[in-house]
Parts: sequence; C-alpha cells; structure tokens
Amino acid sequence: MDKVRIAMIGIGNIGNLHLGNIEKQPKVELTAVCDIVPEKAKAAAEKYGVKAYFDSDKLLADKVCDAVIIGTPHYFHTTIGIAAMNSGHHVLVEKPISVHKADCERLIAAHTDDSLVFAAMFNQRTDPVYQKIREMVQGGELGKLLRVNWIITNWFRTQTYYDSGGWRATWAGEGGGVLLNQCPHNLDLLQWIVGMPKQIRGFCSIGKRHTIEVEDEVTAYMVYPGGSTGLFVTSTGEAPGTNRLEIAGDQGKLVMENGKLIYTRNEVLATEFLRTSKASFARPPIWNVEIPIQGRGGAHAEVLENFADAILTRDSDHPVPLIAPAEEGIKSVELANAMLYSSLMGRPVDLPLDGAAYEAELKRLIAESTFKKEAAEADAAGPALAAESDMSASFN
Repeated sequence: MDKVRIAMIGIGNIGNLHLGNIEKQPKVELTAVCDIVPEKAKAAAEKYGVKAYFDSDKLLADKVCDAVIIGTPHYFHTTIGIAAMNSGHHVLVEKPISVHKADCERLIAAHTDDSLVFAAMFNQRTDPVYQKIREMVQGGELGKLLRVNWIITNWFRTQTYYDSGGWRATWAGEGGGVLLNQCPHNLDLLQWIVGMPKQIRGFCSIGKRHTIEVEDEVTAYMVYPGGSTGLFVTSTGEAPGTNRLEIAGDQGKLVMENGKLIYTRNEVLATEFLRTSKASFARPPIWNVEIPIQGRGGAHAEVLENFADAILTRDSDHPVPLIAPAEEGIKSVELANAMLYSSLMGRPVDLPLDGAAYEAELKRLIAESTFKKEAAEADAAGPALAAESDMSASFN
C-alpha cells in the first residue's frame, strides 16, 4: 500500500476542513464522503469527485476505503467508531472521542485488532509551545509541581453559532457545552503535560451567556497526587478573553500568554529558601528567560499525515508512533465529565470517575429536558443543513 484510501464521515464545518487537508496530502486518497443530510454529502462528493453515502453502515459495508475520519456530532463518534473497527477499518476520530467516559470505554474496547490504527484528532499536540512546556515539566526543569492555572476564555461563540444546528449545545445532541466542544483540546493538553488530578470540584454555569441548556462558563479546582493544585477557567461568552497557562514548581514558573513562553527560574528551590533564609521578606534570586518558539505546528494536517504514516508503516520494523492514540482521549473526556458531575452534584468528585454514575446523570438530564431550540433548517435526524462557516477564526 502506497496510499491510504480514506472516507470522510460527517460533512460539517470540521469535515470540510479535513476534506481540504486530504486533498493536499499525497499519502491519502479520498474515495467517499458520508453525511445523513444528502445535500451535504452530494455537494462534497461532486466537489471532490468521489462517491456520496448517506448511511455510514452502507459505506463501511461497501469496503470503499481503508480508513475513516469521523467528524459527526459527538454521540455518533462512539457508534460509528465501533462499527468501523468491527468492519476492519482504521479510525481517526474527532474530539471528544465520545461524550462520556462509559462510551469512551465502549469505543476503546472495540479496538481489539492491533493491526488497525486508532487515532484522535488532538491537533494542538503538534504546537511547539505545548511540546516545549511538556518537555520542561516532565523533564523536571520546574522541580516539584506546586500549581497549574489555565484561563482559557477566548473560545468566544455567538448565539448564531449555537443556533446553527439542532444538535448543538443540547444534552441529547451534544452532551455538553464548552467542556465537550471547545475545551477537549485544552483538557487533553493539561493532562498530557501535568497528568490527571485525583479530585475535582467544578462550578459550571448553564446557559449563563447564551440561550442554551448546557454549560458556557466553567471554573474547576483540581487536586493532584503529591499535593499540587490546579485551576481551570473557561467560557464561550467572554470577550476579548484570555489564554494564559501558568505552571509553578519548586524551581520556578512557566507562563504562556500572548504568543510568548516565559520561564522565571529560582536560583534556589523555593521550599529550601523559605526554610533556610534568615530574612522575613526575602525571595529566591531569579533568572527571567523568554523561550523562543517558532510556528504553530502542523495542526490537523500534521495529525492526518501522522495517521497515514502509522497505517503505511504498521507492518515495518519501524512503525511511526501516533501523535495522539485515541485511547488517550478518555482522559480529557473524564476531566470534562468530572467537572460537570461535580457541579451537578454540588460536591467534589474523586478520580477515577464513576463512568456509569455520570452516564445515568446525563440520561436524566436528557429525559427531563424541556429546552426547545430554534435551529436553522434543523432536520429530524439531528444536524442542521446550514451554510458551513470558515473555521479559521475558531482556533486558539
């Protein structure tokens, strides 16, 4: 095999972005597109000269591709992903890999064939700034971790965005709001850099800034093994918004903001200095270093190429490792679920999260929902048939 035959399932905003990347990638060949809205599938099929499907099961049964990219509304990530792997297809799934932890476990359990490549679209792992932060934290440059704060409130979305699809920002259609749609990237990066907390207390505001039934503003407090703490703050209703990641350790502090990465390094460990200094108001001497970062990484296109390389080299002596194995996607979902569950229960929750308990709570929210949404041209099957938007302004 010198090219991977690939099909795109879900022709919305993100699906069209992927189609553009597929067209430019010489290691893959688009052979089919699929969407439950026939007009979307037909338009994409005509544009790219491939076959249109309106049912993913039919696409998978016809064996027209080696791999699929799943860019549908979130709940379908699980069912289509399981069907794709059961039928022998490689899978690249959009974030989040599933809506809730229990579905993540079901999806991951379907990956029983090691010859199949199963990847997640965590494209921000390709960004050099996050790679450098991870390298410094995990390499011990900051010493023992004390605190991590991420204020990520520049995920601004208008009411028009939420009204663009009947599935958006509903418990039944999307399973959550900012935590499930915008923040899977940030939550993935957070756990990728500093690991998973052992306890979370979440405060999630439901429809605080928009007419929606899910969370659009969140503050969460986290406690990590070893005693370090964390704060995660996000919103889709704040402008101009902030993107500031701050990680403090015994040896110093990293701050990422406004395109810069600043390292303030203690010449003496903070914990040592506070025990040994004879002065009441002294502080450890510091170095201030701006760490040069070039570019933003290859983003979605790089993850696509990596997915293709992993498939093409899987039987070789040197298989290409995945940037984001899909199995790791359960961690960001668990963080999002725990923040919501804690807020709904009004108490801290311990991790690992009880996935069955959260699934039951989500089903209760769906069953008791009285929210009526006015969506542009919403069809009975779920997604709206609406003009697709330029997504370039949506990425942080």
